[in-house]
Parts: sequence; structure tokens; C-alpha cells
Amino acid sequence: MDLTPRQIVAELDKHIVGQNEAKRSVAVAVRNRWRRQRVDDSMKKEISPKNIMMIGPTGVGKTEIARRLATLTGAPFIKVEATKYTEVGYYGRDVESMVRELVENALGIVRSTEREKVKEEAMRRANDRLVDMLLPSPSGSKNSDDDDDDDEAQSDEDLVKSVRHERNRAKIRKMLEKGLMENRTVSIISETRAVPMIMSNMPGMESMEFDFQEMFEKIAPRSRTKRDMTVKEAREFLIEQESDQLISKDKVQTAAVELAENLGIIFIDEIDKIVASEKQHGADVSRQGVQRDLLPIVEGTTIQTKYGYVKTDHVLFIAAGAFHRAKPSDLMPELQGRFPIRVELNDLTKDDFIRILTEPNGSLTKQYQALMQTEKIELVFKPNGIDALAEYAFAVNQRMQNIGARRLYTIMERLLEELSFEAPDMKQKRIVIDANYVKQRIDDVSKDEDLSKFIL
Repeated sequence: MDLTPRQIVAELDKHIVGQNEAKRSVAVAVRNRWRRQRVDDSMKKEISPKNIMMIGPTGVGKTEIARRLATLTGAPFIKVEATKYTEVGYYGRDVESMVRELVENALGIVRSTEREKVKEEAMRRANDRLVDMLLPSPSGSKNSDDDDDDDEAQSDEDLVKSVRHERNRAKIRKMLEKGLMENRTVSIISETRAVPMIMSNMPGMESMEFDFQEMFEKIAPRSRTKRDMTVKEAREFLIEQESDQLISKDKVQTAAVELAENLGIIFIDEIDKIVASEKQHGADVSRQGVQRDLLPIVEGTTIQTKYGYVKTDHVLFIAAGAFHRAKPSDLMPELQGRFPIRVELNDLTKDDFIRILTEPNGSLTKQYQALMQTEKIELVFKPNGIDALAEYAFAVNQRMQNIGARRLYTIMERLLEELSFEAPDMKQKRIVIDANYVKQRIDDVSKDEDLSKFIL
């Protein structure tokens, strides 16, 4: 990935409105990783990622920036919520499990890449197996030891059958390549192992669960299942099987660990929720403990996973929180120091809502237009209709809890609920969403304070 910071911001702009400061910060952090890969090995070990802390209310784009960034760079990415973890000894998850989840994500990325490399060979093998299923080899012929002439005649007959069989195979292969047999049915026998899921509620037991899981995978008996499917479905199934046989499992696992170590991104949401109050007892003590357990992982340590040891020294951590009741300075001093880049995200304005509804590639208006198009209905959003939607979203956020852009989801669902229900039976195939349409369906609910709390 060799995108410049300016190019990264431009790509993020296609999906996320505003928040330029946050976009610039993450773009620089990613570019620094690219730079680190190109310095001398002696210096490379010394350069650590500049972790980022995003501060801002919910629904302003914190998670979306991190997720889009990971997709853009092809980096393994996981989002975790700090409140899911507790200090070892309390009920909850071990903070080290976030690293194990990151490696699993990296494994999926590497496996997909390796499968793509062997796809052509896997497809050839899959087609060979499909030909065998559609035209099985002829059964063996009888041999007579008593009569040499019979043997010779039988041999000639077998040769003719073999030549005819190969011609038929060639014909079927051509038909498969042209897609003329996609709906033919074939039978496939798949093998699975009945491996029990081992779940433990005890903190710190994840590594032991992995060990037990791996042991059962080796000793559990295989069960064979016969499945009937079309040639089209069978091809995908067989390509996946053949791809797995062509790629090296050890190579994939080693590459996944390396990818997670050097390019992994862990997004820790709600980090402000693990700030302990002044009266430290019960859950507050555990919250303070989560910070202590989190510190070595962010600082750089080695975690044991089922695929080997993973170093977190160069994993990029992006923390986020609203910090309504707490401040970043309320975190442990050592943890604060591990997030040197602080970015404050702005509250969304009415103009931001208008842009969110129209500009991104996957904007809500475009999503609903695509959904209604499946019912042969053309959905047209007029500028004054979009303006009215933005006005209602902004006003409701101001009067009640500010949930940012997520307010648009509830208002759009309310607006188009009747249309979504009636769409399959409607004769009118063009619906115009203007200010009057929006007002008729939203105005009464938005004005009723008690009702809007539940509906909008």
C-alpha cells in the first residue's frame, strides 16, 4: 500500500463527511507504517506506531474512519469495546483476546490472497472432478485366461471404449467451460469433524480453550455427508477444497502472524468507560484493572495464540470515546502516553447531514433507491426533501440525546416505512420525496416529545 496521505484522505472523503483533522491524522499514521518498512532494519525496530485517540460524541464517524482505513490498506482490523473486558479475576474477557481476534482476521486476509494465487490451478482441478462426476469412468472389462483371441478382442474393445470415453470427457469439459451445464445436478461427499465448542467463563482461559479445541480437531472422527447440488454450486465448493489443498497451512499461519504484527489495527471503542470514578470499589476497581491490563498490550508485548507468538509492538491502536463524564487526562498516565495523537471530532451540523445523505458512495438515499429499484419503483429525492430530513435529524439530536448520523437511520426508516410495506403491490412506479412528503410523515412525531423519544 503506497498511497500518500493526501490520497488516503481523498479515499476516505468518498465515504465519510467532514472530520478532516481525524482523517489527516490516520492518513499520516498509515503512511508512517509504509515509511517504517523502508528504513534500515536497525532503525525499524526503534520506530513504534503513533497511536491515536479520537474524542467525540457517538455517530460522528470515529469507527467508520478506522474501518474504512483498514479496508483501504488491506490491513487486518478488529473493533473491540473496552467495556467487554475486565481485569483478570473479575467476570469478563481477557484483554489479550483482542490480539487473538486480530490474528484470526489476518488469517482470513492471507488465506484469501493465497487462494487467489492458486485459483487457476484449483479451477482446473475442480473441473476435472466435475467431469468425473458427470461422466464416471467405465467399469473394468472381463478377462479370459483360456482364449488368447478373446483377450485380444477384449483388449481392442476396451481401447475403443477408452477412446470414446475420452472424447465424451472432452465434450463435457467444453460444455462446462461454456457454462452449458450449470444447472445439472451432481453429488458431492463432504467430510466434517464433530468438534465440540469449548467455552469458558473464566478470565485468562482463552489459550487453554484453543489447546483443547485443537486436540479435539485431531482426534474427533470424520463424518461423511452426501450432498446434491448444481454444477455451479459444486464448482465453488470444489474450488475452495482444491485451493486449501494447494496452499501451505504453515505458510499461511506464519504470514498471518507477520501481517498482524506489522499492519494490524485494533480499534478500542468506549475507552472513556473504563475510567474509574473517585470512589474505587467493585466494578470501578475492575475498570482501573482493565487499564493496567491494556497498558502492556498497547506498549508492546508478546501474546500466545494458537498460530504462534504475536508481538504487539507495531500494531496500530486507535482508541475512541465520547468523554462526556470523564476526560482523557483521567486515564492512567502511562496509558495516556501511549496515545500521543489526540483528535477531537466535531458535532454534526445540518449541512453535514445534507452531505451525508447525498455525497458518500453508499449514502442512505442511494441505498433506499437501490432497494426500491428491486420493486421496479423509482425513488426520487428532491433537494428540499433532503433539506427537510437533515433539519429534522439535527433538531431531534439537539432536543434529545445526540447520536450523530445514526439519527438519520431512524428518521429514514420512519419516513419510508409505509412505502417499504406497500411497494410490492403499488401501481405507481415513481415516488418523489420532497419537503411536503417528509413533513406529512415526520412532523407530528418529531413535535411530540414523548413519542419522539421512542420512535425517532
